[in-house]
Amino acid sequence: MSKAIRIQQTGGPEVMEFVDVPLGQPGPGEALVRHAACGLNFIDVYFRTGLYPQPLPAGLGMEASGVVEAVGEGVTYVKPGDRVAYAGRPNGAYAQARIMPADNLVRLPDSIDFETAAGMMLQGLTVQYLFHRTFPLKGGETILFHAAAGGVGLIASQWARAIGVNMIGTVGSDEKAELAKAHGCTHVINYNKENFVERVKEITEGKGVPVVYDSIGKDTFTGSLDCLSPLGMMVSFGSASGPVPAFGLQELASRGSLFITRPSLMSYTAKRADLEQMAAHLFSMVESGKVKIDIRQRYALSDAAQAHRDLEARKTTGSTILIP
Repeated sequence: MSKAIRIQQTGGPEVMEFVDVPLGQPGPGEALVRHAACGLNFIDVYFRTGLYPQPLPAGLGMEASGVVEAVGEGVTYVKPGDRVAYAGRPNGAYAQARIMPADNLVRLPDSIDFETAAGMMLQGLTVQYLFHRTFPLKGGETILFHAAAGGVGLIASQWARAIGVNMIGTVGSDEKAELAKAHGCTHVINYNKENFVERVKEITEGKGVPVVYDSIGKDTFTGSLDCLSPLGMMVSFGSASGPVPAFGLQELASRGSLFITRPSLMSYTAKRADLEQMAAHLFSMVESGKVKIDIRQRYALSDAAQAHRDLEARKTTGSTILIP
């Protein structure tokens, strides 16, 4: 048996239950992983509320680190005793232990501890594909990145600085502004005090930016489009304030033939070779010290509901982990 968070229905944090679940043995292509730490991400809220549907009852959580205890037939990527981490579906990372598809697991370098791994896999791999595959940055660009003091945002701030990109970040408080600046964000806009569209125009001398990375959704979508230069790309990779409302394609034409994409990590890591390459890049950035994973909140796994409340209330900054 393993203790795990399960939901019987969608709703608020109160639907999360800390219960015993049977483990069983790994089948062909599977591995049993004993978790040392589990990651908390906003996508977990989307599944809990039903914004992203899944069959119920269900687990939550897409990211964790730990040790492989057993493997099923045909598994070659990992073996018992390996230190591993993962980010992606199937849901169910909020658990003391679980059986996973072995090809979702990557082996951890000795230099990266379990807590750091659990706090960086989903967010760090997200920054990797956003900056190097969705809109490949070459250095010298000025970009707009919303929620710059969040887990993804603090990694993005450091990564942008490391590759010579000027990052304009938005935040919701002066405290978060200082945090983003300390992590390498070039310009920080407190959207509760300033109009971020006007400030972006000022910073770029009216030119706008070639790309906006927006995980906020409904509240920032139209403004983000207005920050783009002609032929710019809107990367909408989250919906923290709610889903983007329906809009006409003419909105893109009227602003200068803009591009828009709605990427997800699972599409970028679907091929094992891509996952390994992305993970190796992330590990190298962390091992070099260019990107430091700032774990600013730790909760017991049994307190996952409170972690969700704090996350939705925007009380968290940096990365958050759950300890089984």
